[in-house]
Amino acid sequence: MSSADPNQPNAPFPTSGRIAAFDYGTVRIGIAICDPDWILASPLEVHPAANWRDHGDYFRSLIKSERVVGIVVGLPIHCDGGESEKSKESREFAKWLAAETQLPVRMFDERFTTADANRRIGGNLTRAKKKQRVDAIAALVLLESFMEASRYRQAVAGESPDATPSGGDSLDA
Repeated sequence: MSSADPNQPNAPFPTSGRIAAFDYGTVRIGIAICDPDWILASPLEVHPAANWRDHGDYFRSLIKSERVVGIVVGLPIHCDGGESEKSKESREFAKWLAAETQLPVRMFDERFTTADANRRIGGNLTRAKKKQRVDAIAALVLLESFMEASRYRQAVAGESPDATPSGGDSLDA
């Protein structure tokens, strides 16, 4: 664990080690994880979103068992860059997750992740299975985008003072 407070927007975010991405939704939370070198990301699972504040043990156990060192939470923003009520809920979830896990958390633009996830899913699933799988794949798309943005910037996305929600973002905004 870092000695810095992960709830602070300037808490250092690791540049290596396994990170987890959470695609927060009102029904389900999609979860993806990457390898320690940030080369390969994989969908992990989908967790029910109902009463998520009561699931601290689940999230702490997941973080420990997967040896996660940092967390990315999707920030739903409109195409014009504006935020919505859903953005506020995602920020609330991210702050709670940082407090529960004591890990640094970064918000990252999740525009078009669900559309991309829908394109990636094959047609051999039932409608219910497809809906659930989409959330895990959306978390994967979010994590891949975060890793790619970090490689492109040669720094963790959202770390520079000029970062905006279209790239990475701190928990406070």
